[in-house]
Amino acid sequence: MHIKGRNRIMNLDNKNIGILGLGVSGYSAAKLASSLGANVFVSDSKSDVNDSYMKELTNMGVDIELGLHSEKILNSDLIIKSPGIPNDIEIIQSILDSKTEVISEIEFAYRMSDLKIIAITGTNGKTTTVTCLYEVLKKKFNVVKSGNIGTPFSEIIYKENKYKTLDTDFCILELSSFQIDDIDTFKPDIAMILNISPDHLDRYADFSDYSKSKMNLFKNMKDSDLIIYNHDDNVLCDEVEKRDKIFTAYSLNKNFSIFYLKDKKIESVHSKKNLHIDECELSGIHNISNFIGVATIASHLGLDDKDIFQSLKMFKGLHHRFEIFKQVDGIKFINDSKATNIASVKVAIDSIDRNIVLIMGGLPKESDFSEIIKYSESIKSIIAYGVASDDIYNSLSDSCKVLKIKKFEQAINSAIDLAERGDSVLMSPGCSSYDQFKNFEERGNFFKSIVERHYS
Repeated sequence: MHIKGRNRIMNLDNKNIGILGLGVSGYSAAKLASSLGANVFVSDSKSDVNDSYMKELTNMGVDIELGLHSEKILNSDLIIKSPGIPNDIEIIQSILDSKTEVISEIEFAYRMSDLKIIAITGTNGKTTTVTCLYEVLKKKFNVVKSGNIGTPFSEIIYKENKYKTLDTDFCILELSSFQIDDIDTFKPDIAMILNISPDHLDRYADFSDYSKSKMNLFKNMKDSDLIIYNHDDNVLCDEVEKRDKIFTAYSLNKNFSIFYLKDKKIESVHSKKNLHIDECELSGIHNISNFIGVATIASHLGLDDKDIFQSLKMFKGLHHRFEIFKQVDGIKFINDSKATNIASVKVAIDSIDRNIVLIMGGLPKESDFSEIIKYSESIKSIIAYGVASDDIYNSLSDSCKVLKIKKFEQAINSAIDLAERGDSVLMSPGCSSYDQFKNFEERGNFFKSIVERHYS
């Protein structure tokens, strides 16, 4: 089968396609490539992969090796690398030496499709923003959401090809820096970046290298495309200044944005319609900022202010992302388990402002938590748990009341005991979950269950 890519004709008939990694994106890429006539070889260094992936791909004739990356993959005409695989492992160097083209799963799916794409990236808030934009746009368009949000882009294209459902207006892609790293020709029609703050520095040389990765999303975009950025993020403003492209800003400030915040209302330059933020299901100034970004895209695509504001008003947000899940005895309990870096903790504190019992900890991505000191007047006390507890204590105990407790459950119970009427118990860890949990969802659910059990 000949597939028309955006910039080239790709004939996958009897081509040897190698795939590194049998996670969800590798599985979907393998299905797509095999369905288009390629000879597919998948290599994963782990042995404990999803059994259903193995069974389906084997039935499709896909060749799979587990427990190692052999040099068999060097026989490929094209290699698709899963985003979780770093570039410094031995097999990657062998591939580079062989001059075989290596691309991301996002790039591969892009070459297989003519879908219009809206791409969203940023260090924090991507999933919530993509979901919100999806809810707003689906009132007028046939849209799908994909990428880092859970459903690989290749899966969308595979299903469209298989079921001949070619009526999608836009695919909204959430993209991490890892997914952006190995793009080549990929070019969204609309792209938005929410923020940049230190993260994943174990995979990048430094913060500058990480920032460049994020900004590479725009490298192929033309003046006729729409590139939107958050003018309120100082790092983004500096990065935009370095690039010779046309950018459109969004902001809380009217001077830089067609939607803006004034007197607790989101206003529009296009009409007298507005949205009072106290009427929204979702709270937090960071969410209001993301709403303004979403509104900017929706307005560009022809939605009127009334429909935009109505959808934003009703959007309830996602679990584990500044989720106010319980209010009892005058105390708010906020599950912000997805906050795995210090920047996201700062955003959460900004959204509360006072009387905070802050729970931080887990497996640290950085050892210096001193940026939290500037919020000491808003923080009543800090409960530091897990592997990061010593670093948090050493960084903050001179300015804040910090209690060290290793076990997560004991930390939560201590926070409940400390909280009084008018307080907010904020579980915003600033660290990954992997010391005591398998993921941030499990951590967030356990937090909620402890609180619910205490008040049952």
